[in-house]
Amino acid sequence: MTDVIFREATRADLPAVLALLADDELGRTRDRPEVDEAYERAFATLDADPRNHLIVADAGGEPVGCLQITYIPGLGRHGAERSLVESVRVRSDLRGRGLGRAMMGWVIDRARERGCALVQLTTDKRRADAHRFYRDLGFVASHEGMKLSL
Repeated sequence: MTDVIFREATRADLPAVLALLADDELGRTRDRPEVDEAYERAFATLDADPRNHLIVADAGGEPVGCLQITYIPGLGRHGAERSLVESVRVRSDLRGRGLGRAMMGWVIDRARERGCALVQLTTDKRRADAHRFYRDLGFVASHEGMKLSL
């Protein structure tokens, strides 16, 4: 895809971002495309935190992809910071055209520029296409992730 820019999301992008998050079978079970008070609070919190960045892939003023980056300080790896990537989504009608690859390349470049020791992410075990996508980008399934829903 050409003529796509990556930028920080604004409050005006929130409905489009929520639609992207809910734009697949798993997303529909976890997210709703309607803006409500909880989403408003979450966006305000992300927007105010200098270590969190909600990024949109913008094509002609319209968000067609999104992701969240969190920079995590730590003592491990000699005090290195790491970049955590979450909520990577590309609008369903644009998948397979290289936008996801461009988005992840942009994330990796930002992490290198910032001096991060690694970029990490989790992906649902049911997302076989996503696993293949991340492996093709050089990511390695080096750890077993665990979550506790509260």
